[in-house]
Amino acid sequence: MTERVVVLAGGVGGSRFALGVRSAMGDGAELTIVANTGDDLWLSGVRLQPDVDSIVYALAGVNDAERGWGRAGESEHVSGELRKWGAGWPWFTLGDLDLGLHLARTGWLREGLTPTQVIARMAERWPLGARVLPMTDTEVDTTVTVRNGSSTRTMHFQEWWTRHRATLEPLHFDNPGIRQALPAPGVAEAIAAADVVLLAPSNPVVSIGPIVAVPGIGDALRITSAPIVGVSPVIGGRVVRGMADICLAAIGVATDASAIASHYGSRDRGGLVDAWLLAEEDAALAPTVAAAGIRSIVTPLWMRDEPTAKALAEAALVAARG
Repeated sequence: MTERVVVLAGGVGGSRFALGVRSAMGDGAELTIVANTGDDLWLSGVRLQPDVDSIVYALAGVNDAERGWGRAGESEHVSGELRKWGAGWPWFTLGDLDLGLHLARTGWLREGLTPTQVIARMAERWPLGARVLPMTDTEVDTTVTVRNGSSTRTMHFQEWWTRHRATLEPLHFDNPGIRQALPAPGVAEAIAAADVVLLAPSNPVVSIGPIVAVPGIGDALRITSAPIVGVSPVIGGRVVRGMADICLAAIGVATDASAIASHYGSRDRGGLVDAWLLAEEDAALAPTVAAAGIRSIVTPLWMRDEPTAKALAEAALVAARG
C-alpha cells in the first residue's frame, strides 16, 4: 500500500525538512508539499515566490545550501544594473539564475497559467520526487503593521524582514484577501487522503500561519484521519534561524517549544496537531506539552545536513505511525 505524506512548509527550515522527508520515505511513497505563498511579492515587474522556490531548488538539488536560499553558483549582474537605474529594492538582491525563473513565471502568469500550473511546469525541468503545491492560487501577500513613533506603518513582509531585519516592532501580520482565497487545487484533497501530515519546523506565524489561514485548509487538517505531527522550530528557547521570536512575540506566544505546541493546539481540543517533536534540549517541557493534550516526542532537531534532516524526518514519521 502506498504511503501518502503531506508536509506543510515554508522558509529555509521548511525546505531542509522537505528534503529530509523525501529521503526518509520508502520506495513508492507519495510526498506532497504545501508551500507558503504569503512571502510572495511583485518586484521590478516580476512575480517572486521565495518559499516555493526554496523548496523547489532544494528538491532539485540546485539550491545554495550554504546560504540556505537561492541558486547555487549565482551571479548578481542584473541586481547591480537595477541599482544603477534606481529600480526595485536595492537591499533585496535578485540573483541572475533566480531572476530567470521569475521572468519565466511572470510570463506564464501573464499567459493565464495559475501558480499551481507554474510549479508543475517547473517540475517538468527538475524531477523533484514530490508534488509541490502552493497553499492557494490567490495573491495573499503578507503585510506587517509596525509601530512608527506615535503612529503606525504597514509594509510588505519582505521589506520588514529583509530591509529592516525585523527591528521595527510588529503590531500585527495580515494577508489581505485571504478570507476570500481558496486552497490551491489538490491541497484539501491531499490532506484528506493523507496517511501522515507533518508541520515543518517553519516560522509558525508567517510560514505555517498563512497556510492554515486559507479557508478550507484548517478545516481539512482538523478532520483528516491522518495523524498530524508538528516539529518545533525552537531549540533550547531559541529560534533556529531568522527572527521568528519577534513574530511570535507579536501574537503573544513565547519563544518556547511548548508554547508553540499550545499555539497550534491539540486536535482533540479543536487544534491542529496530535504529536509534537521536541529537541533534547527541551525535554523538560514534555509534561507541559502533554498537559495541552499533545503527545510529545523528544529527539534531536538540528538539521545540519541532509543526513540529520533525514533522521529528523524519520523521527516524525515514526511518531505519526506510532
